Amino acid sequence: MSSEQFVCKLVCPNVEEFIALRSKVGWGELDAKLAQVSLNNSLFHVTMYFKGKLIGMGRVVGDDAMYFYIQDVVVDPDYQRLGIGAALMDKIEGYLFESAKKGATIGLLSAQGKESFYAHYGYTQRPNNALGHGMCKFV
Repeated sequence: MSSEQFVCKLVCPNVEEFIALRSKVGWGELDAKLAQVSLNNSLFHVTMYFKGKLIGMGRVVGDDAMYFYIQDVVVDPDYQRLGIGAALMDKIEGYLFESAKKGATIGLLSAQGKESFYAHYGYTQRPNNALGHGMCKFV
């Protein structure tokens, strides 16, 4: 695959391709209306396309002041291990460098087994001596 066929965009994916990509990596089904509201309320989007097809994406959600959460960093399994995840994270980190000021918190929930990927960007695994386990609630 030629790198010229990959196109990185700072745009929101359409809801159908967002749902399809999440489903392809095993993240389950998602209601289209719920997905659209979530996408619309994101602070930042980065997408990667190959020959016009969405193959990767990431976004940042939060309050745009004190809290930023990296969300939905996902690469189609057919295109993993090509540096696409790193390209997406580089764009996300660029956005956060400009937007997150001293005192802000940047968080993420890593997929199991992907923690070392985020450690390259300075994210700390929990629990540790300073931080307890992260927690979440699914509705």
